[in-house]
Amino acid sequence: MATGHALAAGGVIPDAASILHAFGPWVLAGIALLIYIESGVLFPFLPGDSLLVTAAVLAGPLGIQPWQVLLVAIPAAILGDQTGYWLGRRFGRRLFREGARVLRPERLQDAERFFAKYGGGSLVLGRFVPIVRTYVPVAAGTAHMSYRRFLLWNTTGATLWVVVMTVVGLLLGGIPFIVDNIDVLMIVIVLISVLPVVVAVLRKWRASRRESADS
Repeated sequence: MATGHALAAGGVIPDAASILHAFGPWVLAGIALLIYIESGVLFPFLPGDSLLVTAAVLAGPLGIQPWQVLLVAIPAAILGDQTGYWLGRRFGRRLFREGARVLRPERLQDAERFFAKYGGGSLVLGRFVPIVRTYVPVAAGTAHMSYRRFLLWNTTGATLWVVVMTVVGLLLGGIPFIVDNIDVLMIVIVLISVLPVVVAVLRKWRASRRESADS
């Protein structure tokens, strides 16, 4: 659909369909690479959710099978979080600097609060929230969470996330309207994915306003 494609091409959201097609015969390797980077290399602006859903929807045209997506994406997601965990455990807050565009201290602080609230479960819940899923493993590392415990929760969260996103794509792929309007689907997925982040930001803003008013 022209409107959806224009929005994606204009930089509002990453165009997952175009990214997948651009990989050509290396699409599975590309999926693994992007999932790994988004999960653990502290670069949270890749379309993880929409990438997996779109890969399942367009599996036929891409020349791949959904089970192959699971086969490459689950290990990539697990390894990505492992990387984030060890970065946090090894370097901690030294990775984050005031004024940085990506590694801002407040992002780590938000992830640490999320981790403190949900514990190991944050590695499952956080998987379904963009940006959060990138920083929660780092927070687990800085908190020196037991590696065995981290590995269990990380494997559970990564597997559940990849399976759910792929199954959603499979179900939607059976609807002709969805297949014919993949760009619109991508926009909807991104909007739904970032909704928890928007809600959290609004709550934080309202809380800061109340504190200012009280003072």
